[in-house]
Amino acid sequence: MNENIPHPEAGRGPLRIERREDGVAVLVIDVPGEPVNTLKETFAEDFSKAFDEIDEDRDVRAVVIASGKPSSFVAGADIKLLRGLTEREQGITLARTGQKAMDRVERCKVPVVAAIAGPCLGGGLELALACHGRVAASDREVKLGLPEVQLGVLPGLGGTQRLPRLVGVRTALDLLLTGKQLDARRAHKVGLVDRLCPSSILVDVAAQHALTLAERVARPKKTFDTFREFFQTDELEELALAENPLGRKLLFDQARKKLLAKTHGNYPAPQRILEVVRLGLERGVRRGFEAEAEGFGELAVTPVAKRLMEIFFAQQALKKDRGVDEDVRPQHVERVGVLGAGLMGSGIAYVSTHNAGTFVRLKERDDAALAAGLRRIREELSERLRRKRITQYEFDLMSSRVTATTDDTGLASCDVVIEAVFEDLELKKQMLRLVESSGGERTIFASNTSSLPISAIAAAAQHPERVIGMHYFSPVPKMPLLEVVVSEHTAPWVTATCVELGKRQGKVVIVVRDGPGFYTSRILGAFLNEAAHALSEGYRVEAIDLALTRLGFPVGPLQLLDEIGLDVGAKVGGILHDAFGERLAPPPGMARLVEGERLGRKNGRGFYLYDQDYRKGRRPTDATVYEVLGVTPRDEETDELAERCLLQMVNEAARCVEEGIVRSARDADVGAVFGLGFPPYLGGPCRYVDATGAPTVLRRLEQYRGRYGTRFTPAPAIERQAAEGKRFYEDEPL
Repeated sequence: MNENIPHPEAGRGPLRIERREDGVAVLVIDVPGEPVNTLKETFAEDFSKAFDEIDEDRDVRAVVIASGKPSSFVAGADIKLLRGLTEREQGITLARTGQKAMDRVERCKVPVVAAIAGPCLGGGLELALACHGRVAASDREVKLGLPEVQLGVLPGLGGTQRLPRLVGVRTALDLLLTGKQLDARRAHKVGLVDRLCPSSILVDVAAQHALTLAERVARPKKTFDTFREFFQTDELEELALAENPLGRKLLFDQARKKLLAKTHGNYPAPQRILEVVRLGLERGVRRGFEAEAEGFGELAVTPVAKRLMEIFFAQQALKKDRGVDEDVRPQHVERVGVLGAGLMGSGIAYVSTHNAGTFVRLKERDDAALAAGLRRIREELSERLRRKRITQYEFDLMSSRVTATTDDTGLASCDVVIEAVFEDLELKKQMLRLVESSGGERTIFASNTSSLPISAIAAAAQHPERVIGMHYFSPVPKMPLLEVVVSEHTAPWVTATCVELGKRQGKVVIVVRDGPGFYTSRILGAFLNEAAHALSEGYRVEAIDLALTRLGFPVGPLQLLDEIGLDVGAKVGGILHDAFGERLAPPPGMARLVEGERLGRKNGRGFYLYDQDYRKGRRPTDATVYEVLGVTPRDEETDELAERCLLQMVNEAARCVEEGIVRSARDADVGAVFGLGFPPYLGGPCRYVDATGAPTVLRRLEQYRGRYGTRFTPAPAIERQAAEGKRFYEDEPL
């Protein structure tokens, strides 16, 4: 191993140069005072100076770019820079400056290799792409990707041009258009990374790779046009698609078609990415760089990008939020009990062992139900193993942490016990009494109820201060939100403990106040109820669902009801109707659907038919629904279908903010986006009101109230904002 010789100016600024005895200069990125490296405003100047110095040193044979932080390479550009952009030209200038810095790396007189450990995302990956080679640590922490599209922009430092030429057009478009992240193994497989090695010898292997490149050619590539002298692809299909105009047209036409089917044109960034990649392939990389910078500048100041960035910052803020005062310390959770091994219970058990690393005690009423739950957990872990997301050792360890029982043994040692039984108040009280009699002195009882008031469950408690709600969303391993529900009796340390457990489980956590439906079920109820009213007016099932998916919801409201179960929807709807009166009264015909045992997908009878056509990917509707409801279907589509449902959710969210059910507009927006699929480009219910304007929202609600009745009565918060010119986010620019 070579001894590092520090540069005289090491420790000043985010970059330092360490010279090795083998002639390799290690450029170390270490942003002072930050847990991870990000590209700051001065990064272009910093890199230019560093590489000027390297090029002047004739003893340097090769360069390795490495991180001074073991947990990350470069996590991307500082998003605060994007947030501060207000003019198109500012974004274009920022991108062009960054492109020049990447070009300076690429034009280095000696080979440059990136040594990647931890996240290598956004601008970090664009930096790695500008290098002549890439070596990554072979551990789970390594993630490579270009997530800019998820913020409403495109990669602005050359990523749209370099990536397709390195990994092929098809793979590049998949990464660029989705923002997905690859682990080290997958990145190596697609050609994004040249070599893998243990993290302990990463810099040494990267240095060896750089020296090998130096020996391979007399002069390393200086310009992008000679890229293929170093990296050739043998995939004839990719070559044909990239070089053949007809093949390229076919590929991009297919990509555009799939894109529009998924986004419905609501997100401009993916479409712009397609255009920029295609232009660069057809007219050359330099023209591609120009188009990339222009696209970045234009997209960065769009309302869609602003909304997506706001969601990102809200999500980041919640990572530091325990829902209580900062001086409240959570209890460490080592063991979690789960009552019920159904879809929800087994999902909670899975995220507890796989994500949170806790021991899990899973309880069910009989061996058959337990076996089914354990099988689901094992299937989830097996899929992770198959995809090489975990090792065999980790699979065995996680599996061994889950134990099962049909009695009460093992609950006494649990720090938190989460019930996931049927939505029945008496049954949940029974589970509470069981835990209090069998659990420890500080065991927390958490209910996964979606609608029953926590205070009603806690009425049976000897220690109501240790009773809380933890409302997960199905399927638990995939849905990101956790709604922690506190009653007036819940102790702050209990809240802090459950919030921290949720974060360890990989969830975005919001804390809400107790009440019928809490927050998410309440606003979802208003949304689904309006769809039911539209159906009772004769609008077709497919027209209603299509209107909402075109708006940006992942599934339509009636398809969602089928997934939830019409019986479950009716039960929750009844609770909300009892609590809030005529505002959430369902149309009279809906009860007949449940009375006829039309329960949705679970029994194959809902708004849709679950037959062979459904299994082939089609969604045939059940025409007998209209007969049961006593309506004649109307062949009519209108934009009002989507607006009516959306405004019901928005209006109810405004009520929840004003009533203190959610702590802030931020939490209301995060809950709707991550829990219910509220279109992210709209920013959430409260952002929607601010962006649309409270007077406009108020006017539309009043118009609908005149046509459809009191369920469209505007929330007082919206009325007040319209009258006073106020907003939910009063301290932030629109």
